[in-house]
Amino acid sequence: MSCTEPLSSPTLPRMYEISADQARLDVPRIHEWLSTDAYWALGRPLAKQEAAIAGSLNFGAYHRETGEQHGYARVVTDRATFAWLCDVYVDRAARGRGLGTALVTAARDHLAPYGLRRIMLATADAHGVYAKLGFEPLAEPDKWMALGLQ
Repeated sequence: MSCTEPLSSPTLPRMYEISADQARLDVPRIHEWLSTDAYWALGRPLAKQEAAIAGSLNFGAYHRETGEQHGYARVVTDRATFAWLCDVYVDRAARGRGLGTALVTAARDHLAPYGLRRIMLATADAHGVYAKLGFEPLAEPDKWMALGLQ
């Protein structure tokens, strides 16, 4: 599937479409959302967000009539064995319609043909949302480690 074609999701509200076309992203809007309202990215500089977008597979959720972006998700992946789903955000005015679930479903389904071994994510407060889509807590969290550099 081309990254410029709209993606499907069985849970996508009719008024929206999802695309992996990086050219459609409203980068200033994404930066505003994440740097001011997302606990994991507060204060993230625009240049850092632009670099993250450039090195990732990105998904936008857009209102069909206006073209305005209402949601975003980013995936860091080698497209062979591993992916990290991150920066999932739905505009506050568009929440409660299932758009976040549809966005994550479309990203997951877009990754399926790669035959990845694992898609990871971290969340402080949305475990139930991700569990509905097949995500589970780590079976052996004691095997995982992280290096925090900042």
